[in-house]
Formats: sequence, structure tokens, C-alpha cells
Amino acid sequence: MGNARLTGSRIRARRLAAGLKQADLARAVGISPAYLNLIEHNRRRIAGKLLHDLARELQLDPAQLSEGAEDALVAVLRGAAAQAVEAAAELTHVEDFAGRYPGWAGLAGEQARRIEVLERQVEALADRLAHDPHLATSLHEVLSAVTAIRSTAAILAGPDEIDPKWQARFLRGMREESRRLSSSAEGLVAWLDSGGEMAERPLSPIDELGAFIARAGYHFPELETPQAGEAEISALIEAAEEFDDPDSGEFARRMLSRYLAEARAMPQSAFTASRAHRDDPAHLAASFGVGIGAVLRRMASLGGGEAGLVACDSSGTLTLRKPIDGFSLPRFGAACPFWPLFQALTRPGQPISALVEMPGRLPRRFLCRAVSLPLAGQGFDTPQVYEATMLIEPAPEDASGPVIEAGSACRVCPREHCIARREPSVLGAAAKAS
Repeated sequence: MGNARLTGSRIRARRLAAGLKQADLARAVGISPAYLNLIEHNRRRIAGKLLHDLARELQLDPAQLSEGAEDALVAVLRGAAAQAVEAAAELTHVEDFAGRYPGWAGLAGEQARRIEVLERQVEALADRLAHDPHLATSLHEVLSAVTAIRSTAAILAGPDEIDPKWQARFLRGMREESRRLSSSAEGLVAWLDSGGEMAERPLSPIDELGAFIARAGYHFPELETPQAGEAEISALIEAAEEFDDPDSGEFARRMLSRYLAEARAMPQSAFTASRAHRDDPAHLAASFGVGIGAVLRRMASLGGGEAGLVACDSSGTLTLRKPIDGFSLPRFGAACPFWPLFQALTRPGQPISALVEMPGRLPRRFLCRAVSLPLAGQGFDTPQVYEATMLIEPAPEDASGPVIEAGSACRVCPREHCIARREPSVLGAAAKAS
């Protein structure tokens, strides 16, 4: 429901837009200009006949005056103010601001949304710059060439006489290193100039698999039919544009084979009907005779954009990512240790459910359900390897219980005083404001 306190502001804005004088509008509805002035400044509430008369003169539906459309904008402005406490925004007047100056309020809201988008880009670029092997290799080549040139120059500039043959050899080596330095520097500049590609281009087989899963939303209709088999899996891999590394196809085949087996064990129609009856992964696992991890993956594959998924091995390395809006999944490096995903590794076989709040201009809460189970096919004499799987869904409005304040990764997390912080955040002032 809209905010009725802003009815007067809407009347004033519509009157000014229509070019009506306050006295003329007051006369048309049978009230004094002074009383209309009080209404327009939200000092008198109106309803009933007077509201309908004003709406008629302004050629509006009464609901447009009494309800308006500022609630979403007010929420955005409140969120922006919460992330910029040093600005000391007057929160008690935010509703009046949105009603009186909807254009300026809309501009401020749009700027807040733009800042949030840019912060996400900073997260991706910082993650990339910290872990991109191409960048590391290029910098190593540049530094090696510089070191070689400096060492040779120091020898040539030294006080000792150098045999002409050795001098020529040193000069030749310096020339070759200079060429290598120039080539490495040009390649590095070209890579940095790639702009947005730097945050999007997959870098490893696991990264390519992640891009493949993200594009498909971890849902493959070709594998949902009863007759689906290896031919459909091969067709999906051959058609994928993400796979440059030969190993990527093998990783994808293993993932899709498991997807196919779980689709056969939990057909879409039967699984959807069972989940509608009881949305409990443990109960669903018992009903279909599968593990809880398989149920979490199935819930993610059929959950569309409202369900995210992440998995890791015993080392904590992320091996599968299905992103969900508001819950950032790092592509490189370590994720937040507060995720239930990692808590599950410490309690194998025990399902964990928790409310997790992710930071942002408008912090969002998610219901995360995780479990850690041993990988199949392990022998008696081999170390046991576990895989943890976590389903991520927006928290229901009536969700209650303790809330875990988590993040994505330390490098891009604004929670400054976190006991688990491993490195400083690149968000700078944003971290201090949270």
C-alpha cells in the first residue's frame, strides 16, 4: 500500500504540472486556498468526497493521489542512506522528499543503483586482478626482463674492464631482454585495455564450467526427458561456446552425467509435486531414495533464478557455482568461511540450515541449506574425500532465527571488523561506512 502521508505532495505536483493556481483549484472544490495549502504540505489528511473532487479537477484517479508509487523509491533512498551514514541524510523527511520532488528523488535512487552496479564490477575486477594467472604470468615476465637488464647494465657500468667479446655478449643479451620486455609490456597493456572482458573471460576449466552452468541456469531440458542419454550430453558439450580447454569438456561430462542420473531418479513433475507438498530436503531425499546433496542440486536446477547453488571439495575450493542475484559467488580465491557450505564440512552427514545476510546498499537475507557427504567410489585404503553442497534461496518473509552476517570474499567484503578477515578490503571508504 502506498504512503497516504504524501497525498498532499502529489496534489501539489499534479496542480503545478497542470498549470493551475492554488486559489483556482481551491475554488473549484469549494475550500479556501489556505486549507488547500495545508493539504499540499501534508499538514491535513483528506479522503472521501474532497479527495474525489480534487482528483476530478486534476483529471486523475483518486487512487493515484492516495496511493502513489513512491514506496519502492523510498526504500531505495533509505538503503542508500544506510550505506552512506557520513552524509547524515534526514531520514525523517525521506517520504516528503520523494513526494515533493519525485524527479530528484528518482535521480538519487538511480545513482544509488548505479553505485551498486559499479561496486559489483569492482568486486569482479579485484577478484580477477588478485587471481588471474595471465596477469601473474605477464607481470612475472616483465619483472624478469627488467631484472636481467638491470643486472647486465650494472656489470657493463662497473669499474672493471670487460673483454670485448664478453661485452658484445652482454649487449646482445640486453638487447634480447629489452625486446622481451617490450613484447611482455605490450601484451600486458592489451590485456588491461580489454576492459569488461577482463571480468568475463573464463580462465580455467573450472571457470569455463562455471560460465557454462551460469548461462544454462543449471537447468538442461535436453536431459529431463526419459529417453535422454549420452548422446544428449555430448551434444550439449559440443554446442558449448565456453569450452576452450580440452579438460573443460571432461568436467562438464561428469557434471552432466550426474545431472542426468538425478533427473532420472527425481523426474521433474514428480519432484515438483512432492516439493509443493513438503519443502524439506531430508524428507524429499527419503521419498526418492537419494542423498540430500542430490536433492539440493535438483532444487537448484528446477528453481530458476530464485535458487542458487555452490559446491566445494574437502579443501574448500569451489567446484560448482550457480549464481543468484544478491549472493555473490567468487570466481577465484577463498570464499567467506561463515557460509554454511564450509560449516557443513566440519559436520559430515549432518544437514545445516541457516539464514545468511549478505552486505550491500540493501542487505539481503537468504535461506541456505547445506550438507557434506563422502564422494562415491572410494576404497578402503584411500583418504576419504567429502563434497559439500549448498542451496541458496531468498529468505521467506516469515523466516526467523539467528542470522549469520557473511560476505563473498574478504577482498571485496565491507564488514571491516570481521574476526575471520584474512586480508583488507578493496572497497576502502565503503568498508568503514558499514
